[in-house]
Parts: sequence; structure tokens; C-alpha cells
Amino acid sequence: MTPASLKRMAPWLAIAAAIVVLDQITKGAISASLRPGEVREITSFFNLVLVHNRGAAFSFLSDAGGWQRVMFVGIAALAVAVIVVLLAKHPGERLFCSGLALILGGALGNVWDRVMLGQVVDFLDFHALGWHFWAFNVADSAISVGAALTILDGLLPGKSGEKA
Repeated sequence: MTPASLKRMAPWLAIAAAIVVLDQITKGAISASLRPGEVREITSFFNLVLVHNRGAAFSFLSDAGGWQRVMFVGIAALAVAVIVVLLAKHPGERLFCSGLALILGGALGNVWDRVMLGQVVDFLDFHALGWHFWAFNVADSAISVGAALTILDGLLPGKSGEKA
């Protein structure tokens, strides 16, 4: 990568870094404040709860024997590499790169947990009518919003390879 391409990517990398920092600060604060499984009611539809997730989204493979940790770190490393290449190729596409930066920051925040803790710290618990959505964190939120932005970018006119 050239210094010029790194300079064009800098804003997107800064957004990703900010997501990682925010994610790790919030996970640290929750881990210091709650015991695993402890619930702190905030509103009638939202709790803070400390959950350690060894799996992926929605606790997928959380009960596997431990091999999933290496697999998820590998998938994240591949995703990070692809995202960095895409950011380098499209630094001027603001919506697309915003989405990629959020995904990148979220992926790095969760992979940090996997490498350092062997599990991801989740703590946001939304619920209604006795049903609880799976606990998640800032990194997961960034990945979800980033995915929505990249999908939106692809749906906009002129983004599907057609000539205007």
C-alpha cells in the first residue's frame, strides 16, 4: 500500500479504531460492574447482563468443544483483509466505506475478545412480552449497521454496475 492510499483510507480506519475502543471500554465497564449472568434492569424493555459467548452470532456453536475459537478468528482475519483491500480500492465511496469501517471495527472488537479471553463479552439485552433478543455488544451493533449501510449502498441507483 502506498502512503497516498493509506492517507485516503485514514478516515475509515479511524472510524474502525473508534469502534474498537468504544467496544472495549463498554465491555470492560460491564465486566467490572456485573457478575456473569447478573441482570441489571434499565427500562421495561432493556437490561444490562454479562454474558460470555464462545460462539458466533446468536450463540451459534457456543457449545462446540473449543475449535470454533480458531475458526472464528480465522474468518475475522480473512474479513479484515478483504475489508482493507476494499477500503483501499474505494476510499471515495462514503456510504460503502462507512459500512465497511463499521464492520471492520466490530470484527476487530470481537476478535480481540476471542484472542484475549477465548470468548466474546455481550451485555445489551432487549426484551418484550417475555421474549429476550440474544445479548449483544457495541461491536455486534457496528457490524449490523455496517452491513445495512453496505446493502443500502448496493441498492442505490448506479451501484449495480449499470451505466447511468
